[in-house]
Amino acid sequence: MALLLLIHIALFSTLCFAADPSVFLDFKLSYITLSPLGVPQRVIAVNGAFPGPVVNVTTNYNVNINVHNQLDENLLMTWPGIQMRRNSWQDGVLGTNCPIHPKKNFTYRFQVKDQIGSFFYFPSLNFQRASGGFGPIIINNRNIIAIPFAHPDADIVLLVGDWYTNNHTALRTILESGEELGMPDGVLINGKGPYRYNSTLVPNGIEYETINVDPGKTYRFRVNNVGTSTSLNFRIEGHNLLLVETEGFYTTQQNFTSFDIHVGQSYSFLVTMDQNATKDYYIVASARFVNETVWERVTGVAILHYSNSKGPASGPLPVAPSDIYNQWSAMNQPRAIRQNTTASGARPNPQGSFHYGSINVTDTYVIQSLPPVRIDGKFRATLNGISFVNPDTPIRLADLHKVKGAYKLDFPNKPHDRTPHMDRSVINATYKGFIEIILQNNDTKMQSFHMDGYAFFVVGMDFGVWSENSRNNYNKWDAISRSTTEVYPGGWTAVLVSLDNVGVWNLRVENLDRWYLGQETYMRIINPEENGKTEMVPPDNVIYCGALQSLQKESQSSSAMALHCGNFKLFLTLVITILALYFDF
Repeated sequence: MALLLLIHIALFSTLCFAADPSVFLDFKLSYITLSPLGVPQRVIAVNGAFPGPVVNVTTNYNVNINVHNQLDENLLMTWPGIQMRRNSWQDGVLGTNCPIHPKKNFTYRFQVKDQIGSFFYFPSLNFQRASGGFGPIIINNRNIIAIPFAHPDADIVLLVGDWYTNNHTALRTILESGEELGMPDGVLINGKGPYRYNSTLVPNGIEYETINVDPGKTYRFRVNNVGTSTSLNFRIEGHNLLLVETEGFYTTQQNFTSFDIHVGQSYSFLVTMDQNATKDYYIVASARFVNETVWERVTGVAILHYSNSKGPASGPLPVAPSDIYNQWSAMNQPRAIRQNTTASGARPNPQGSFHYGSINVTDTYVIQSLPPVRIDGKFRATLNGISFVNPDTPIRLADLHKVKGAYKLDFPNKPHDRTPHMDRSVINATYKGFIEIILQNNDTKMQSFHMDGYAFFVVGMDFGVWSENSRNNYNKWDAISRSTTEVYPGGWTAVLVSLDNVGVWNLRVENLDRWYLGQETYMRIINPEENGKTEMVPPDNVIYCGALQSLQKESQSSSAMALHCGNFKLFLTLVITILALYFDF
């Protein structure tokens, strides 16, 4: 009996207390009918909700999300900004994962290692994000690590984005026919349409979002642009926005009256309720870097309601920036974002180092985006003249099983004067390299570029064509780290990144129309001396497809292994008790 007690204690301490905490979630993605802009349409819900539920965890938690595909087409979920250290198997894009078929499920298992901040998740296939399926992710600091500002009274999450009343399948058809999507029908805030600030532009009966606050309190607004392709200007009538964080990294604190948030980007602002509440206040997200007079309907409006408010919001919306024809001025805002180098918490790579400006660059890639063209009769978009075609067999699975011809390691390091073509060209990146990537936007639209698996230093941006002399103006001291950056039309953005995360990682234009048409590639980063420490093995529930389809088990499903530590303790206690009774007997 004494021996059993010792075993019991040992198992508790090693299995429950030594490991980082775990959370277990079920996501059921299905269609529901809603009318966010007054027109009934089919949207993608998560657990019956649009937007989906928040994933609220703490640094180093192990996250298990069992995704059930109740749609009528294949599905993958992706988690941009979550670095998936050593574990690209969980990234949720076609270069790393086989899709989840309808009526099947798959459990994503990953750790939010050494990360904090504001992110979101969404379905990565088939233009599905344009119909929903997205939701927020919050990664909190551990209590032992202080945040670099007074603790806010509460968090407020806002998912903003342009919205079409056509669903994603209709939008796909438009793109495939060779047409651009055109002006969106509006902007949603937390899945809801605009407050009726204008009786001509906004029909009666639209459900809008209301944010309830108390006077004198300070709130952390976590704002994510989950839209299809439109940059938005965010502002709160009568209130300043104190920028404190972007995609997991603390910034130097700066006040803004409005802020541009591009597709795929996430920001945190502290907002103090310091007005006299004579009325409610407008929260606005409106189209940016377009002809804003023509695009007036592409405006989301929510309501900020003080608990002591004396009446409804009224009057004109707070004025948007007036520099549409002076984008040099607009670029000053992202250039002003600086890393808070004294804050505790998440650190950019190299781990714990801010001395990126003195690290030798090992490779340079100049990646040029161009407007869509016809390639073999199809409407396609390119990076360095290549429109990416997703592999039938995910890249690392193809490597491990020695599948030939699944992809090519020949993505060019600069644009070439050659006929655009479709291919499966991947960047052959070097493990522990420190690379410079120049994102050159020769398209006609503002673009966001995103890199999975990493955060990069945004060291420079300007208009015109990048040259080696442009390096003279890089920020080599306190550039912000992030995973999604804007690139102005006719301009460039330069980033530096340390390649210390082994795996295969997607590099893409986050604007859904351009991504869908082929503006993406992958970085393949392999440790030639792999010993199991720098890359995890494929998970036991891995899905096989393409050349490896024969390896797939008949039932494509997996559980979240949802034994919480507390439940496991109860189970173990029961087993020990039964054994003790048996031996006493």
